[in-house]
Amino acid sequence: MKNITVTLDEKVAAWARAHAARHDKSLSRFIGDLLQQTMHEARVYESAMQDFLARKPRRINREGTALPSREALHDRASLR
Repeated sequence: MKNITVTLDEKVAAWARAHAARHDKSLSRFIGDLLQQTMHEARVYESAMQDFLARKPRRINREGTALPSREALHDRASLR
């Protein structure tokens, strides 16, 4: 494990200490878990983005048919 120093606003530090205590964790463990979760989510997102971008483009309408107009796509008659 690597030790680091973190500077927090007083209100943020108080909230973080209380939140960690409610979850039976030290502030250090709470921040470590939070960063680990954020890192995992970023990796999952990056992987999903790469999978999506690797796909070949495909048609969204049949050959020879017109796409709907902007007005038709955004028509919300129920809101009028």
